[in-house]
Amino acid sequence: MRNKIVAGNWKMNCSFDEAEMLVDEILDRLEEQEELECEVIVCPPFPYLEMLTDMEFEEQQFNVGAQNCSAYEKGAYTGEVSAKMLRSLDVDYCIVGHSERRKYFGETNEVLAEKINRLIENNMSPIYCVGEVLEEREANRHFEVVKEQLEKGLFHLDRDAINDVVIAYEPVWAIGTGKTATPDQAQEMHAFIRSLVKEHYGDAVADEIRILYGGSCNAKNATELFSQPDVDGGLIGGASLKAEDFVSICVQASQIKEKE
Repeated sequence: MRNKIVAGNWKMNCSFDEAEMLVDEILDRLEEQEELECEVIVCPPFPYLEMLTDMEFEEQQFNVGAQNCSAYEKGAYTGEVSAKMLRSLDVDYCIVGHSERRKYFGETNEVLAEKINRLIENNMSPIYCVGEVLEEREANRHFEVVKEQLEKGLFHLDRDAINDVVIAYEPVWAIGTGKTATPDQAQEMHAFIRSLVKEHYGDAVADEIRILYGGSCNAKNATELFSQPDVDGGLIGGASLKAEDFVSICVQASQIKEKE
C-alpha cells in the first residue's frame, strides 16, 4: 500500500525568526501525535534549509525539501542553487516545475527534465508538478496538457529512476484562489496520470508511484481529497504556514492510511 505524503511548500514567506518559530511549532504538534502513518515533508525557502535539516536530523519528525534547483551541475550561474549543494545539506526532496516557476520564470518541460536529471544524479527525489490553467480546462485540453508535461519532463527516466519521483497534480486555477478541484475531478486526473505511468513503465511502477494533489488543499477538505483511491496526499501551500492546520492535514492523511 502506498504511504501517503503531506508536503508543505512555504513559497517565499517567513523571516528567519518566523521560520524558526513555525518549524518549532510544527515539531511540537507532531510530537503530540502518536506515530503518523504518513510521510511529512517541509519545503522552506533556500536560506532556511540547513536550519530545518539540522532539526530533522535531531527530531526525525519530517523530511526536508527544496522548492527549486538549477538545471546546471555547477559553474558561472550567479544566483543558482545546484542539486549537489542541496544534497550536501541533507535535503531529500525538491519541487520541480511548480506552476509559479512555469508562469513567472518561463520554465519549460525541457528545462524541467534537466532539473530532474540533476536531482536523480544526486540521489534526491523530485516532486514533479503538472497541471492545467483555467483556459485549458475550459477548452477540455487538461488531459492533453498534463500528458505533454509528463512525457516531455519526466518520462525520459528509466524504470529505476522513476521509482524515486513523486508527481504532484496542481490545477493551476485552484492555486491560491480558494477554489479546489472536486474530489471527483482530482481523482479523474490522478487516475489518468497513473494510467500514463502504467503505459510507460508497467503495473508495478504505476501501483507504487505516489501522486499528490496541490491546489488550495486545507484542513477542511483534506480528508475528502485524500480518500480518493489515486490521491496519495497533498502538496500544501498556504495551509503549511499554519502549524495547526498543517499538522491537522498530516493527521488526516495518517488516519486514511490506517483505514486502508
